[in-house]
Amino acid sequence: MIKTLTFASMHFSIAFGVTYLLTGDIVVGGLVAIVEPAVNTVAFFFHEKVWSRVTARRQQAAEQQANSRNAMSGAALAG
Repeated sequence: MIKTLTFASMHFSIAFGVTYLLTGDIVVGGLVAIVEPAVNTVAFFFHEKVWSRVTARRQQAAEQQANSRNAMSGAALAG
């Protein structure tokens, strides 16, 4: 949990610092430091859902391919 908190602090600080340097506005820097990580968190949630589906489909395809090979080699041995 400490690692997560230190990463969040670093992320907020970088977002604030970069925005402040680009705009010179503390308010805009603060807003970006809050909004950007929140949007990233939501995007990460959906990214993980898509990633899980892709991984599951790849695993399923690999299992089907392995089953097909096993069925073919079993038929070749029987024939």
